[in-house]
Amino acid sequence: MPLDKPYLDVPGTTIFDADQSRKGYWLNQFCMSLMKAENRARFKANERAYLDGWPMTEAQKQAVLARDLNRCIALGGNIYFLAKIGATDGKSFQQMAGSMTGMSEQEYRDMMINGGRSIEGNRVLGEDGDAQPHRQPQGAAGRAARGEA
Repeated sequence: MPLDKPYLDVPGTTIFDADQSRKGYWLNQFCMSLMKAENRARFKANERAYLDGWPMTEAQKQAVLARDLNRCIALGGNIYFLAKIGATDGKSFQQMAGSMTGMSEQEYRDMMINGGRSIEGNRVLGEDGDAQPHRQPQGAAGRAARGEA
């Protein structure tokens, strides 16, 4: 029986949960391999050959080769692991995040300094304030907060 995952309905957001972790296991292991200088050198020398040494899906390999980090995330990549690809390419996290949002590094930095992106269009579907049963406090504290006995 599949688990109920009410948190999966955030528009434009891929939630990294256990299923995503399993899907991206080898992609994320490849990324972690880039922590070693000798692996970074092998990858940069022949990216395709290095990727072919990992049991990743072809879609994952193509996403890495294209540096399509949004696609990598959809295919199970975790941004903290994917940052190793950016570091291998000499990119900062801000440069990577900017590329994922269609912004320049400076535009991304300015947006974050000025309070981040708008939440409009990025809330949980059907969200009205904090009136989501799966996000309400539980137990005695929750009952008290809801005015229940």
